[in-house]
Amino acid sequence: MATRGEITREKILDAAKNLVMSKGFAGTSIDDVLKNTGVTKGAFFHHFKGKADLARQLVERYALNDLNMFKTMAAEAEAVAPDPLAQMIHFLKAFEKYICNSQDPSPGCMYAVYTYESMQFDASVQDFIADTLRQWTSIYVRKYQEVIDAYPPKLEVTARQLAELTVSIVEGGLILQRAYGDTSVTCRQSEQLRNYLFLLFGEPKP
Repeated sequence: MATRGEITREKILDAAKNLVMSKGFAGTSIDDVLKNTGVTKGAFFHHFKGKADLARQLVERYALNDLNMFKTMAAEAEAVAPDPLAQMIHFLKAFEKYICNSQDPSPGCMYAVYTYESMQFDASVQDFIADTLRQWTSIYVRKYQEVIDAYPPKLEVTARQLAELTVSIVEGGLILQRAYGDTSVTCRQSEQLRNYLFLLFGEPKP
């Protein structure tokens, strides 16, 4: 069972996430967070040293949730199918199901917000975001290398190139979702990525 303090901290982080995603970090004040949570200023400073500390804890929670989700999807794909290409297709379909059917569709990407407002944060926050994206990419590198080893691609390509393409499609899709107000963009682009993989590698072996 979560303690009252843990519940309060999560309530603050949830409100801060929604505000930052809609207004940006520079446009979000501590008073905005307090107004949206009903939390006292004393309770806020019990959990966070200030706005900069809130920013770091917010992006750390966001990153941890992302990495855990991708690791879980990868493990589930490996449990379902022994073939590496089938695993990759299963992984992408699981991601599409999550991103399309989420009851709380993302209006954009937290990493993009922080990167665009990099002057608001110290270098350690930017380093953390870069490291998180590298960890995310490394999951794809491993999976794509297994595919390439089993299915010689029709065009010359490396596992890292495919991994970076995948991350770029997801991040770019989230940015377009925010620009267009259309939360289905990322899902559609992931579907096109699957089509590209079929063209590159063919159908998974029975």
